[in-house]
Amino acid sequence: MAVYVEGLSKALAGRGMAQFQEMMRQQLESLMHAELEKLLDTSTSAEKEVSRKDFEGFKNLFHRFLQVKGPSVEWIKIQRPPEYSIQPYDRIAARGLPDNVADSLNKLVVVKLNGGLGTSMGCKGPKSLISVRNENTFLDLTVQQIEHLNKTYNTDVPLVLMNSFNTDEDTKKILQKYTHHRVKIHTFNQSRYPRINKESLLPVSTNLTMNGQNTEGWYPPGHGDIYASFYNSGLLDQLIAQGKEYIFVSNIDNLGATVDLHILQHLVQQPNGKRCEFIMEVTDKTRADVKGGTLIQYDGKLRLLEIAQVPKAHVDEFKSVSKFKIFNTNNLWISLAAIKRLQEQKAMDMEIIVNPKTLDGGQNVIQLETAVGAAIKCFENALGINVPRSRFLPVKTTSDLLLVMSNLYSLEAGCLTMSPKREFPTTPHVKLGSSFTKVQEYLTRFESIPDILELDHLTVSGDVTFGKNVSLKGTVIIIANHGDRIDIPAGSMLENKIVSGNLRIMDH
Repeated sequence: MAVYVEGLSKALAGRGMAQFQEMMRQQLESLMHAELEKLLDTSTSAEKEVSRKDFEGFKNLFHRFLQVKGPSVEWIKIQRPPEYSIQPYDRIAARGLPDNVADSLNKLVVVKLNGGLGTSMGCKGPKSLISVRNENTFLDLTVQQIEHLNKTYNTDVPLVLMNSFNTDEDTKKILQKYTHHRVKIHTFNQSRYPRINKESLLPVSTNLTMNGQNTEGWYPPGHGDIYASFYNSGLLDQLIAQGKEYIFVSNIDNLGATVDLHILQHLVQQPNGKRCEFIMEVTDKTRADVKGGTLIQYDGKLRLLEIAQVPKAHVDEFKSVSKFKIFNTNNLWISLAAIKRLQEQKAMDMEIIVNPKTLDGGQNVIQLETAVGAAIKCFENALGINVPRSRFLPVKTTSDLLLVMSNLYSLEAGCLTMSPKREFPTTPHVKLGSSFTKVQEYLTRFESIPDILELDHLTVSGDVTFGKNVSLKGTVIIIANHGDRIDIPAGSMLENKIVSGNLRIMDH
């Protein structure tokens, strides 16, 4: 009897704790809603309407954040995706293209994620406006690619940019230069969500303005916000009315993410009942990609698993190239009608990413985000396609910039293609030190970009400069110790060399 009573009292205590936690959650939500109303009261009526829509999305995210009670996946339930759910690209390309490719292209919209700034590369303004090749910016190359398609096939593929409040104004100014190009360009803005205090879980901003210290109180909530903000902007309905059926979404800094006619054809030729609503391009992992999200089978659906969702005990397993062989390139092909349906049914379900930040004043905050690929589980007949590595060419650092500016690639109609003179299809591993981090500093350190056709690995550290017509082959390591400087003379050829110490060739 005593055991039974003790068990009962524990159960009641557990139930009491659950009720208490629920009461606390409700109280926090009420406080949050009150704070958001106060923020809305500080704005003009036009701004208020936009912010109210944004806040509806934020309230939903915050509600779900408070409900989370542990890892979003149970490791034991993770299965490898069935073979048919991830198709090799070669199999799709082998089917060839029909004569009416233009019909398929006219159903397509290209969407580029354009919310990021160039600050990590030492640049002000939108990252898409950084010059990456022959004075062409990421945005220039994108416009050239789509214009080439439209001219070649006599089609009307529009470009849509998802901007953030950080990039919208500067991007719109620059768009004027494309007025006479054969590409219709549309923009819409990502939502603007309030950063919340890590302790109180309430907004740190006191009003809706973006001035002074208050600027730090806001953030764009990750690219998973594309579905809601695209729908809310009215542009989604507008494009559907024009007969558009699919979007091809990618990061604007991925120079490999060009429109692939074979993948597009695979999408549009499916019979209506089996229409694929979502394709994620994946590619084989290398050691450099161990943190990239991967596709798994979970509860009978294809699902994206990100490293942030992995229990600590299984992180090494997640990074293993033998178990999880592929990763998400974030090149996605998605049905417009399906996005509309899921938004209207409020059925878009993406795992929440809790991103901790420290503001300039030292205040600890969190921002709640979602990832665009995480919605794959919500779409019907979703599919992965294992594409060549060449479709994943992101430029995140000046080390990446060196590759795309070099003779490793040729540029035609906005597309970069690896030189046939390169014996191996893989790109060299390049690691430039902190003296090269900012684009302006990086450019002053190269009189011309070295020949790297036969390079396997390059590491550069310290105060190093390169003269004209330098050639690098095999493995090259150049290390200038603190206080030393190394100038690689014009015309030098370094093959499997380690250069260290102090080297300066003086003109006389």
